[in-house]
Amino acid sequence: MSKAAVILAAGAGSRFGSPGEKLLALGKGRPLVTYAIAPALEAGLDELVVVSGSIDLRSVVPAEATLLENSDWQLGQATSLRVGLDWCHRQGHDAAVVGLGDLPGLTVEAWKAVATAAGGPIVIATYGGRRGHPVRLDVEIWQSLPLDGDEGARALIARHPELVTEVACSGQPADIDTREDLKRWS
Repeated sequence: MSKAAVILAAGAGSRFGSPGEKLLALGKGRPLVTYAIAPALEAGLDELVVVSGSIDLRSVVPAEATLLENSDWQLGQATSLRVGLDWCHRQGHDAAVVGLGDLPGLTVEAWKAVATAAGGPIVIATYGGRRGHPVRLDVEIWQSLPLDGDEGARALIARHPELVTEVACSGQPADIDTREDLKRWS
């Protein structure tokens, strides 16, 4: 089974400041988005895909990754997910393990655990019993996901809990939405 890691990094981060500023903001000396990309790359899946939109990420996405542009990023996160999944489909991947560009605390172990877990077609990392990222989406449900709006698989998960497998992961991934969140994390 071929699996790609997909980082959604297209949003404007409007609560943070000007469009796209959040993903390139420095935290612990590096751009925030690099903390999301590094463990996904290190997890060693068949491909790493980064979906950008509101800002050019070419300067921070490693050459080993595939960088895609979502020209409809302002229509919501679902459009970025669709860009990533459409690419995965064309490349012949059977699953996409999805993370967000503003979640710097995801670990290599979490990426691997979700990617290799038995079950599916939706596998979700949990932290202390709370669902989070990464989330594995197997090919058979890709067409059931929304085409626009600001959620990815959430509605499908709510309608069909029988499709979900949870995987307990260690750590506490930070969700960076504001400058204050970044300061606390840094």
